[in-house]
Amino acid sequence: QVQLVESGGGLVQPGGSLRLSCAASTNIFSIYTMGWYRQAPGKQRELVASIGNSGSTNYGSSVKGRFTISRDNAKNTVYLQMNSLTPEDTAVYYCSAWLVASYWGQGIQVTVSS
Repeated sequence: QVQLVESGGGLVQPGGSLRLSCAASTNIFSIYTMGWYRQAPGKQRELVASIGNSGSTNYGSSVKGRFTISRDNAKNTVYLQMNSLTPEDTAVYYCSAWLVASYWGQGIQVTVSS
């Protein structure tokens, strides 16, 4: 069982930035594929970004060029740097970890509004 705890969400103005963090409770963090998903009201959960154990990354089309996913294996933490935020980025953001099974964080609210 892997526990994931997200932090760093909140309210930000359009054009602003936020950095989300997700700390994982596992001794083998480095071999997990980590990801960020989001779910806006009335919409399906969608992939934001993922990072493999080799450091390879994948991004959803709506965030390419604005968001950056990274990981620090020494700290068992994955990050999501979000720049040039728009109201359409408003959602609950979930951290995920996948190896043989998938694990999810509890989610954290990101609201982009003036």
